[in-house]
Amino acid sequence: MTISEYYNVLGLQAGSTKDEIKKAYRKKARESHPDINPSPDAKDLFISATEAYEFLIAYHEKNVLDEEAYQQAMEDWRKYRQSRSHQRAKAYAQTSYVHFKNTNFYKTTRIFDGTTIISCLIVSIIVLITSVSGYIIRIRDPIPGLGKPSVIILIIFLLFGMVLFCVSFIYMKVYIQSSPRNKKQK
Repeated sequence: MTISEYYNVLGLQAGSTKDEIKKAYRKKARESHPDINPSPDAKDLFISATEAYEFLIAYHEKNVLDEEAYQQAMEDWRKYRQSRSHQRAKAYAQTSYVHFKNTNFYKTTRIFDGTTIISCLIVSIIVLITSVSGYIIRIRDPIPGLGKPSVIILIIFLLFGMVLFCVSFIYMKVYIQSSPRNKKQK
């Protein structure tokens, strides 16, 4: 297969981001896994999607724009990874979808990582602190001609900050529970 065919297998355009590739693979894996899809060609579709995902992730960082670099990347892929990827995909296709979702391979397609979640937690705390402190400062030192600060706006920002904090906290909890380090300790 060519790079454009790998992108087409996942329903993507060339030049898609890693997050788009991961998201598209999750969708295709769910649609084409033989445990869920009764179609006779589901296994082959699943294998193709897994192979495409592995190739696109492996060569995403490398700009294979010129023909020579592209040919070298394809040759390397054929020699080293294609058969291994195909065998792994066959094994995953024979397992139940529930078991497949719990594999480390599938978990690498997660879009959220610890850095993103911690960033959201920090932003939510900043929103909460600045909302309260801004309201208190405006009450204490009013700006001439503007009147009193709106309580409704304070409530809206507090709700936004609390919702963002709760969602981030839940994602962090799930992320920590599903991390490989946490599973090794159990």
